[in-house]
Amino acid sequence: MKRPIMIILIIIFCFVTTAGYSQRIHTASNKALKVYNDGIAAYDYLNFSNAEVLFKEAISIDKQFYEAYILLGDLLAKQKRFIEASQNYGTAVKIDSLFFKPVFFTYANSEMMSGDYYNALTHFKVYLAQDGMSAKNRIVAAKNVKNCEFALNALKSPVVFNPISAGDGINTTDDEYWPSITADGQTMMFTRQQRPGDSPATYGEVQEDFYISTFADNSWQKAVNAGPPLNTRQNEGAQSLSSNGAYMFFTACERPSGLGSCDLYFSALNEGKWSEPVNLGSPVNTPGWESQPSISSDGKTLFFSSSRPGGFGGKDLWLSRLNEKNLWTKPLNLGDRINTDGDEMSPFIHFDGKTLYFASDGRAGMGGFDIYMTRMNADSSWTEPQNLGYPINTYNDEMGLVIESAGQKAYFSTVRDKKNGKDIFYFNLYESVRPNPVSYMKGKVYDKETGRMLKAEYELVNLSTGTIVIKSSTDATGNFLVCLPSGYNYGINVSKKGYLFYSDNFMFEGLHTVAQPYIKKINLSPVKVGEKMQLSNVFYEIDSWQLKKESMSELNNLAELLTENKDIVIEIGGFTDSTGSAEYNMKLSEKRALSVVTYLINKGISPGRLKYKGYGNTSPIGDNITTEGRKLNRRTEAKIVDRKK
Repeated sequence: MKRPIMIILIIIFCFVTTAGYSQRIHTASNKALKVYNDGIAAYDYLNFSNAEVLFKEAISIDKQFYEAYILLGDLLAKQKRFIEASQNYGTAVKIDSLFFKPVFFTYANSEMMSGDYYNALTHFKVYLAQDGMSAKNRIVAAKNVKNCEFALNALKSPVVFNPISAGDGINTTDDEYWPSITADGQTMMFTRQQRPGDSPATYGEVQEDFYISTFADNSWQKAVNAGPPLNTRQNEGAQSLSSNGAYMFFTACERPSGLGSCDLYFSALNEGKWSEPVNLGSPVNTPGWESQPSISSDGKTLFFSSSRPGGFGGKDLWLSRLNEKNLWTKPLNLGDRINTDGDEMSPFIHFDGKTLYFASDGRAGMGGFDIYMTRMNADSSWTEPQNLGYPINTYNDEMGLVIESAGQKAYFSTVRDKKNGKDIFYFNLYESVRPNPVSYMKGKVYDKETGRMLKAEYELVNLSTGTIVIKSSTDATGNFLVCLPSGYNYGINVSKKGYLFYSDNFMFEGLHTVAQPYIKKINLSPVKVGEKMQLSNVFYEIDSWQLKKESMSELNNLAELLTENKDIVIEIGGFTDSTGSAEYNMKLSEKRALSVVTYLINKGISPGRLKYKGYGNTSPIGDNITTEGRKLNRRTEAKIVDRKK
C-alpha cells in the first residue's frame, strides 16, 4: 500500500531506518520512536483513530518530538479538524522552524480553514519566501494570500445575517441539504443523507434520498420520502424543482443508464406520482461529470456544473436551452467572467431569469467554496460576480443557496450543531445582492356550468416583446402556476377545446417592486349561444381605435377559436369609461369593436360570422371614479350570438 504523500516527505527528510535508529530525528527516546513508528503503520492502513492515539502517546513521552507533531497535524487536517491541526503544526514550528520548511504551507492552510486569517497570511508569506518549494503549492499559496487579505477585510464589514432553522418538519439528526423550492414558497424538496443502518445488510451504507415538505400553518410540515421511482437504493441528490413543482432535474451517479460518472436526469409529477427518471443524454451529459442542475422559471434554460472539456478549470458552469423541437441544445460555457481555473458549482438561477448565484473556490473569498452573485446583462453577458460576504461565507464550504420568488428569503444548508449534522436554514438576504422580485399567478380551472375541474392549456405572453414565455398545461385537477418577473407586461391565456378562453394581464413595465401573488379561480364557459368572454389583452392607442401591437397575441387566439368552431357567430362589443361625452364614447367604442372585426377578417375569418357594436359607458363593471375602476370599464368583449347550421 502506498504511504500518504506527507508521510513519504517526512520519512525522506527524517529517517534512515525505521528500526529505532534515526538521523537528526527529534527524539532520543527509543520508546517514543517505537510508538511513533506504530502510529505510522496505523496511518498507512487508514486506521486514523489508532494512529492519533499513538502519535499523542509518542508526544506524551517526548514533548519535543517534532515529527510526531507534524504527522498528527497532517492526520487531523485530513479529517478537517483544522484548529487542532494548526496547533500541532505550530508546536512543531516552535521546536524547529527551519527543519522542514514545507510545513508552513500545511500550517497556513489549516489556519485559514479554521478562520485564523491573520496568522495564515503570515505563514503563507513565510512559505512563499522560501527557495525550492513546490511550484504547484506556490501557486496555491499565492492565491490563499489573496483569500486571507479578502477575508480580513470582510471580517471588518460583516453583512446582515441571521439564519433560522427551517424547523423540525425538515431538519433531523440526519443530514439535510440541497433545498429547492417552488415559486410560491409552498413546496420544498431537499436531499437527506440517512445514517447507516444497524442491520448487517445495511451496516456502513450511506443513503441519499429526496424528501418533500409543504408549508402550512406558518411552518414546514413533516417531510415525506418522495418514494420510488425517484428514490432508489442508489444515491440521488442535487435536485432542481421547477417553479410550479410539476417536474424536476437531479443528479445521479454510476447508474447503468449513465454516460459518465454523474449525469443529469428528469422526472415529472403526474397525478401525485413521479415518473420514471430519464437520463437527459447527449449533448447535456458526457463521459465526464455533470451535476447540480438549476432550471429557469420558464423551463427553457438549464444551468449546471460540469467537468467536460472546453472549460476554464476543473468544473465550470454551463447552460443548455430548450429549442423549438423540445430538445436540449449543445451546452454553452458561461465564460471567464464567471468560470475560473478553480471549480464553479451549485448554480441557482432565480425565478427572475437574470440573477445567478453559484459557489466557487477559484476567486478571492473566505477559503474553500464561497457563494457569489451575478446578473445577466441585456446582451446575455454577466456582471462581475460579487462575493456575498461574511458571515454568509466563512472558512467552511458554502453552496446550495436558493431564494424565494420575492427575492428576500434565502435557504441554505449548514452545520450549526454537530450532533444534528447538516440542517437547512433560512435568512433574509441583504438588499444589494437580492434578485429582481418576482410575482406569480396560481390558477385553478373549472367548468363554469358544472363546477367540474378542467385540465386546460395555458400560455404566458410577454406583451412588451410579443414572445411566449411559457406554454404548458395544468395538472389533472386544473392547477397551474406561472412566474411573473417584474419589469414587463404579461398576458395570460387559458383555453380548452369546446370552451371560450380566459385572458388576463399583469402590467409591471417600469415597476421594480414585487406585486402581491395572484390567486385566480378561472371559470371557462362552454361554446354556446349567449356565452361571452372578455378580451383582456386587446389594447388601443390612447383616445383612438388603433390596435396596439400588444393585442396581436390575443386576437390571434380569438381567430384560432373561431377557426376551431366554424359554426359560431360572435359579436365584438366595445366599452369605455365615463371620461368624455356619451356620444363620443359610443362612437369610439364602436370604432374599436370594428378594428377587432377588421383584424379577424384579415386573418381569414368570414365577415358573415362577425358582428360589432359600441356600448360606450352604458354597462360599467367598475366605478368611474378610481383609476382601477375606469380601467375595468375600458374593455372589449366577444359574445356568441348565433350558431350556423
